[in-house]
Amino acid sequence: MRLSRKICLLSAVAWGLGAGVPAQARHAATASDLADEQARQVLAHMSLQDKMALLFSVDGGGFNGSVAPPGGLGSAAYLRAPPGSGLPDLQISDAGVGVRNPAHIRPNGAAVSLPSGLATASSWDMDMARQAGEMIGREAWRSGFNILLGGGADLTRDPRGGRNFEYAGEDPLQTGRMVGSTIAGVQSQHVISTLKHYAMNDLETSRMTMSADIDPVAMRESDLLGFEIAIETGHPGSVMCSYNRVNDLYACENPYLLNTTLKQDWHYPGFVMSDWGATHSSARAALAGLDQESAGDHADARPYFTALLAADVKAGRVPASRIDDMAQRIVRSLFAAGLVSHPPQRGPLDVVTDTLVAQHDEEEGAVLLRNEGGILPLSPTARIAVIGGHADAGVISGGGSSQVDPIGGEAVKGPGKKEWPGDPVYFPSSPLKAMRAEAPDAHITYESGTNIAAAVRAARAADVAVVYATQFTFEGMDAPSMHLDANADALITAVAAANPRTVVVMETGDPVLMPWNSSVAGVLEAWFPGSGGGPAIARLLFGKVAPSGHLTMTFPQAESQLAHPDIAGVTADNVFEMQFHTDQELVYDEGSDVGYRWFDRNHLKPLYPFGYGLTYTTFSTDGLAVHKHHDTVSVTFNVHNTGNRAGVDVPQVYVGLPDGGARRLAGWQRVSLAPGESREVTVQLDPRLLAHFDGRKDRWSIPSGKFRLWLADSAADERQQVSMHLPGHTLAP
Repeated sequence: MRLSRKICLLSAVAWGLGAGVPAQARHAATASDLADEQARQVLAHMSLQDKMALLFSVDGGGFNGSVAPPGGLGSAAYLRAPPGSGLPDLQISDAGVGVRNPAHIRPNGAAVSLPSGLATASSWDMDMARQAGEMIGREAWRSGFNILLGGGADLTRDPRGGRNFEYAGEDPLQTGRMVGSTIAGVQSQHVISTLKHYAMNDLETSRMTMSADIDPVAMRESDLLGFEIAIETGHPGSVMCSYNRVNDLYACENPYLLNTTLKQDWHYPGFVMSDWGATHSSARAALAGLDQESAGDHADARPYFTALLAADVKAGRVPASRIDDMAQRIVRSLFAAGLVSHPPQRGPLDVVTDTLVAQHDEEEGAVLLRNEGGILPLSPTARIAVIGGHADAGVISGGGSSQVDPIGGEAVKGPGKKEWPGDPVYFPSSPLKAMRAEAPDAHITYESGTNIAAAVRAARAADVAVVYATQFTFEGMDAPSMHLDANADALITAVAAANPRTVVVMETGDPVLMPWNSSVAGVLEAWFPGSGGGPAIARLLFGKVAPSGHLTMTFPQAESQLAHPDIAGVTADNVFEMQFHTDQELVYDEGSDVGYRWFDRNHLKPLYPFGYGLTYTTFSTDGLAVHKHHDTVSVTFNVHNTGNRAGVDVPQVYVGLPDGGARRLAGWQRVSLAPGESREVTVQLDPRLLAHFDGRKDRWSIPSGKFRLWLADSAADERQQVSMHLPGHTLAP
């Protein structure tokens, strides 16, 4: 009892140091030291057996008909804390956009869903990302959970990736800052967030066996840099290692990833948990840096971190000091995030408030790609034919472990597909109903789009046709192609031929090919819009809010432009077979030139470039100047709203290094301006984007010479640039 009281007192002090972003910035080192000391005091009273109990979670129920374990709520995993330790049980829930209810195991397990991670990232708004994280962290806490399996930060190396919608895009700086901000929001609610899937988990095809082969230096300058920045921004309590192999070694037993890079170079103090089914050994994994096996009783071939690991310790294959370190890392994360002093208080969700957060997130993240003749915003008195996409019922979501049970039930009843991941789930947030509510004086009709001739007749009778088009993507399978689902391309082509004043609203998890692009007047990329998607789309279409999203992935003109035009094995019929399709190796010979960098390096013109996005006003920039002070480089410039309504601009700064190569995003600023307003903006550049990673010295090194800097509205914009000279030097670790 005395130990428990001491734990609570120390944890209260730790949380006080961590409350609020400014306090976290000022006292991060002190709070981290205190969490370490709290963990040491707890572990000093625990036996080796008790410490080992912290290293292994069990299946939480719902997967393949499993039931919740005693004490578990029904979730991804559960870990019962050692009796008398004063530590909380770990109630571990998926996922990145909301609290999941696997196989509907919890009777009241519905929750509010954010739009996809791509939508949040496309806002380029770190404050919005943090608010989104706060929302799902708050719902997790009120649902009884204290660990969320969110924080997806894998870079988009292929726009057909089945889980791209969970992630943030193709750039390491943008990914790291946006995902890290979401993590910080989750953890502000006394809930640990993971950072996943570490690393190179960029495809679902053969994800359980494939080796992602890449030069370590190129990996440090791309995918791993995204994870590094996310850790600096969000301080996640846990990092989840991925299924795949990296340079032939499984990620969860890869010492270069876990020990050398994560724990040694980045000084990461938290713990590494495995993905579900990603543990393949006991001693080898423990020595490589894995700290906790996830749902090992169900997901792995054997429960490695129980009796097998104990035998390894007894035989001297794993030193007891390693067990101490594993337990220390886990317990210090419990204190650092406030789990000990702020246990979840189960209660009703604030659905109205949380849905408004999701709606605002979608409003900021939707990207206006085309607006010929100013067709948007729509007239509130127009005759509008709404066509397709189940827009009368709801909005589509991505499938898999990030799937959230909709509040109010599923809006569209599917055929009842039994195999993973089941039917596509539509949230009951109807764009059609929201459009009618937003513009009651408009004459709005609806056609399902299944009959193209009927859709064409409706389009001809309308002033404007709005076609909703979907592409269902999900965990476990990559998209066989970049085309929209079913007959969507044919439908859009026919409707646009009948009425050139056609607007396409795309609800997709990836960039898609748009063979009809030049035939339509407007295109709005809404991604997977989430629980507030219907009102958000309606408000954007009618101009109650102006679009402010910018792409975080390049939209190619054709798959032949990609670094890897084909995905071997993607046409496999069975999703589970495809995950184990082969022990193939995928050589990422494009290195660090992911996405827009690949297009820049190869002088390819995309359909829509990274960073691109339109709005309902116009902006101009001028006065670009560079300022250097020791290792700090910043740029200043002026932003002017030259239009007649308020709006948001997202000026971006790209850099080209002296030795050539592709340009890199080095910083950005989101600027909100009233009509006619101007503002001077300062953007500090991340020095790692001015550097190469030196593998021999294990350090970032800035080359000597002439750097070029672009102030741009996308990665393809070259209108404004300046040069600067920097002396070569190595950055401090």
